[in-house]
This record gives sequence, C-alpha cells and structure tokens, in this order.
Amino acid sequence: MLKDIIAKNITVIFCGINPGLKSAEKGYHFSGKSNRFWKVMHQAGFTPYQIEAENDRSILDFGYGLTTAVARATSRADELSKEEFDGSLEFFKTKMTEFQPKYIVFLGKAAYKYFSGKKEIPWGSQPEDFCGCRVWVLPNTSGLNREFSLEDLVQAYGELYREIHNNFL
Repeated sequence: MLKDIIAKNITVIFCGINPGLKSAEKGYHFSGKSNRFWKVMHQAGFTPYQIEAENDRSILDFGYGLTTAVARATSRADELSKEEFDGSLEFFKTKMTEFQPKYIVFLGKAAYKYFSGKKEIPWGSQPEDFCGCRVWVLPNTSGLNREFSLEDLVQAYGELYREIHNNFL
C-alpha cells in the first residue's frame, strides 16, 4: 500500500487514480520509469528541481501533497471496478475535509467521474468545489497515457501553476 503524503492546509493535493505496481512495490509515488509526473512538476514550475521518486515526501516542502483515489495497486487503472471507487469515496471525502487543501487535482478523468457522478468531465478547472476545495482535472502522467506528449502535460500543469501563483503565492 502506498502512503499518502499530506498535511493540513497544503495548497494542492495531487490525486492519482491508484498506485501503479512499481510505486506500490517501491513505496514511492510515481516511481515507474515511464511516469512523467516528477519531470512535469518541475518543468511546469511547481518545483525548482526535478524530485526523484525516492524523495517524494519532499513535495510537502513546496506546499503540495499526494494521494490516490483507490488504494489497490494495479498495472493499469482500468482494472479497477466501480465498486472499488464507490468504496473509496467516503474515505476520500473524510480525508479532504480533514486536511482542507486549497485544490484537489485529479490526475486523469476516471476518479473524478466516479466521485462526482458526472458523465462528462472537461480538462482543467471544474465549476464546482469538492469538499470545499477547488477542483482541477489534469491528464495522467502515466507512461501508458500516450495521448498527451510531455509538452502537452507541461502546458496543462503550467495553467494550474499560473492560477495558483496568481491566487495564492
């Protein structure tokens, strides 16, 4: 099981769908060789250097945290069932209410679709809050998600960074 990296009143909690097998095995978020999360975070401006997965806890130093919607590790997120998302929702809501990040950023549309009950989710800022937090949905950085290039990801994450920078920093 992959542990959350979270603290009260952080600026952003990045919410992956669920841990990949490599991340669960190693105990570090986004530790699969093909996952672009740490590179994107740096290139989009969130961190002044590229964090190595083994140092994932250092993301707290920048006011950000990491969690997953569903705890079970899989090789592909589409291996999760609707029941697993349903079973995770109340725990996730409790966690967000307790820690109160300013933003919840869902990485990929799947978890937010299940949690919000919406059938269609646009990329980017969402019109409604979730547990009192602003919501963004950004493309997943998994190496399996080849629909988005590194440049696409950096641009999308950069939009969020600029909003945060303009509103809070």
